[in-house]
Amino acid sequence: MMYPLVRELAADGFPVTVTCRVLGIARAPFYRWRADPVTGAEWTQAFVMNSIYGAHRDDPEFGCRFLANEVRSAGIAV
Repeated sequence: MMYPLVRELAADGFPVTVTCRVLGIARAPFYRWRADPVTGAEWTQAFVMNSIYGAHRDDPEFGCRFLANEVRSAGIAV
């Protein structure tokens, strides 16, 4: 995602218009992202993925079916 880079460059004094033009992205989606950078769905997905990675890290013997069943038993649709 290029939006964090645009935000950093804008903080350093580079105009957003020029940065977006050079990177080949539109300004409007950047401003929309800046207003709400993380959506609820993205937050939920990150939480689920973090939980799955954590369970796999704790015991690498867990397979995909076991992990999917654990997620389903927690009430999350996969």
